[in-house]
Amino acid sequence: MRIFLLRLTAKMLPALPTLCAIAGALLMFVVFLALQGKPALEACQLIYVGAFGSGFAWENTLQRAAPLMLTALCVAIPARTGLIIIGGEGAVALGGLACAVIPMMLPAAFPATPALLLMATAALVAGGAWIALAGWLRQYRGVNETISSLLLAYIALALFNHMVEGPLRHPESLNKPSTPPLPEEYLIGSLPGLDVHWGLFWGVLACIAMYVLVRHGVFGFSMSVVGGNVRAARLVGLPVNRIVLMACLLGGGAAGLAGMMEVAAIHGSANSALLAGYGYSGILVAFAARHNPLAIIACALVIGGIESSGSLLQRRLDLPGATTLVLQGLLFINLLAWESLTGWLGVWRLRLLETTRNPNRAVHA
Repeated sequence: MRIFLLRLTAKMLPALPTLCAIAGALLMFVVFLALQGKPALEACQLIYVGAFGSGFAWENTLQRAAPLMLTALCVAIPARTGLIIIGGEGAVALGGLACAVIPMMLPAAFPATPALLLMATAALVAGGAWIALAGWLRQYRGVNETISSLLLAYIALALFNHMVEGPLRHPESLNKPSTPPLPEEYLIGSLPGLDVHWGLFWGVLACIAMYVLVRHGVFGFSMSVVGGNVRAARLVGLPVNRIVLMACLLGGGAAGLAGMMEVAAIHGSANSALLAGYGYSGILVAFAARHNPLAIIACALVIGGIESSGSLLQRRLDLPGATTLVLQGLLFINLLAWESLTGWLGVWRLRLLETTRNPNRAVHA
C-alpha cells in the first residue's frame, strides 16, 4: 500500500504547479470581483454552471474546447525541442483561408469526401508551413522564435483580412466581408447525439496521437534530446535542424486544421469571426497542461468552459463579457509564478520513484 501511494504521489507531483496556479487564479479573481462590489462567490458558481452545469453548457464547452486542443498542440509540440511558439493564431487564420479557397478551385459536383480531404490537407500545409518558417528563422538565421512567430501571426492576420475583404470577397457579403460560402455537402456535421462538430473528435485524436509520438516514439525521444541539450544532440548525430522544423510543421499543421474545422463546421466561409483568439488561448492551454498532449484535453475543457460561461456572467451579474478574459490572464500569471516549483518537484519525484524501487530507503528533502 505504501509503495502504491508513493507511486501515485510521484505521478501527481508534475500537476501540482498547475493545481496551485488554478487555486491562486481563483483567489485573485474573487478579490478582483469583491473590490468592485460584485458577488464573487456567485460569479464562480455561475462560471461552473455556464461551463458544466447542463447538457447545453457541456456542448458549448466542448465546441470551444475542440479548436483549443489543436492550437495548444501548436505550442506544445515545438516546446519539446525547446522552442516557445506563440503564433498559432496566424496558422489558424491561414488554415481557414486555405480551406475556403479549395472549393473555389474544384469543379461542380466534385465528391464531398475527396474535397474535405483536400481542404484538410491545404489547411495542414498552410498552417504547418507558416510555423515552420518561424523554426527556420530560429535555426538558420538566429531569430528568436517567440518574437518571429508573433510577428508572423500579425502578418498572417493582415494577409487574411486583405484576401477576405479583397480578391476572395463574395459579392453578396456586404456588412461582413467573407469568402464564398462552402457548398452544403462540404460542411462538417455534428457528432452523433451531440450538437458538437467532428472537430472535437479530431482534436482528441490528434492529442492522443501526439502523446504516443512524443512519449513512445523515436522521433519524440529525439525531440526531447534536442530540447534538453542541443550540443549533446549534435554530438550523438541527431539532425537538430530537421527535427526542429518537423516539430514546428506538426504544431502549425494542428493549428491550421483548427482553422479548417471552424470554417467547415461553424462559419461556412472564411470571415473575421474565425479570428476569435483560439491561437492565443491555446498558449494558455499548453502551459496549463505543461506541454503534455493528454493533459491538453482536460485543460482545453477547463479553458473552453471558462470562455463559454462569459455570456451567463453578463446576463446574471451584469459583468462585461471580457470578465472571463481576466480570469484567464490571472491563470496565466499564476502558471508562470508557480513554474519555479518545477525543478524542486522534479527532484522529489525522482526520489519517490527511487524509493518505490528500494522501499528500505527513506525519502529526505
